[in-house]
Amino acid sequence: MKQALAEAKIAYEKKEVPVGAVVVIQQKVIARAHNLTEQLHDVTAHAEMQAITSAANFLNGKYLKGCTLYVTMEPCVMCAGALYWSQLERIVFGAADPHRGFRSAGVALHPKTAYTEGVLGAESSSLIQQFFAEKRK
Repeated sequence: MKQALAEAKIAYEKKEVPVGAVVVIQQKVIARAHNLTEQLHDVTAHAEMQAITSAANFLNGKYLKGCTLYVTMEPCVMCAGALYWSQLERIVFGAADPHRGFRSAGVALHPKTAYTEGVLGAESSSLIQQFFAEKRK
């Protein structure tokens, strides 16, 4: 999760919403990503989507079975849908997103996907809050 937070800080420096993600299989990081929506002018360029694509390319396949995604913020509905189709084994996220997160929308993850919330949640939340506080100035 510390590596996902490092990716979020890179996004922050690029003036992107500071969300970072890494995908791990067998204790090896196979993908790193952060939000790129501003840079790519693409609303779908969330950290999770970038990480899914990178991990699938690394594995040379579309399924991420046996993989864990570490992401600094609860995935949105779009990302949860993509994670569902990727058949990811586990998601670990930091900050909850009560407004746009998959849980508040009632979106189900793949039946074989487990999730854990709150890992480095305070740090992840603080970075996001700082970003939006500066943006509102």
